[in-house]
Amino acid sequence: MAEPTTLESLLRRDRWLVGLALAVVIALCWAWIVPMAVDMYGRMSGSSAWMMTDRWDFTHLVLLFAMWAVMMVGMMLPSAAPALLIYAAVVRKSPDGARAATHAYAFGGGYLLVWTVFSLAATVLQRALAKLLLLSPMMETSDRRLGGALLLVAGLFQFTPFKRACLQYCRSPAEFLTRHWRPGVAGGFRLGWLHGLYCLGCCWALMLLLFVGGVMNLWWIAGLTVFVLLEKVAPLGAQGGRLSGLPLMALGLWFLL
Repeated sequence: MAEPTTLESLLRRDRWLVGLALAVVIALCWAWIVPMAVDMYGRMSGSSAWMMTDRWDFTHLVLLFAMWAVMMVGMMLPSAAPALLIYAAVVRKSPDGARAATHAYAFGGGYLLVWTVFSLAATVLQRALAKLLLLSPMMETSDRRLGGALLLVAGLFQFTPFKRACLQYCRSPAEFLTRHWRPGVAGGFRLGWLHGLYCLGCCWALMLLLFVGGVMNLWWIAGLTVFVLLEKVAPLGAQGGRLSGLPLMALGLWFLL
């Protein structure tokens, strides 16, 4: 058997580097989310102690934004892994194959930037809801009408053509890459950003349900993460996602009525 060339060895190493980087980032996010969520519904004397304040000063807002950003990365990056890995595999077979890992990191950076911007918007929204006394100290809606409205919007959104179009690209990363391909590291960043926008277009209403079940409710976070992952990668995920709109709307109407 022929010995692998230097280039083949490098490409094999890059494959491991990309996969390892994905696993490490996701694990680190959950390693921060889980203790904070557990402490949130416990003594609140550990990693979530900073939440026990009536003052929304700059430090509190920065920590709140960091919480949202880490949570979004931990929840959304697993479902983006297929697109990222396929992109890296395509780059490995291109003339720029020796820099496949760099391209993949650029793709991931563009994707995560979208969810970082969303996290900033979610922080602003949470501040507004708290100021209007629509959010409890446990970071869940204290007004059934608001909770019902969010559930109803999320349920209706599951049936919209916009949702189906965005989900189609999320479920078909090869088609997405073929249609929007751009060369170079900057092209990889642009592809990641665009894929993140489709992902945001697909999942924004579901992410707002964190305000219904509790922003730091670990079971709610895990449930939404699994649901998003199945919707994007499971064989019947698209159909199941649409069907999920019915119980969401029913629960929303029950909240409202």
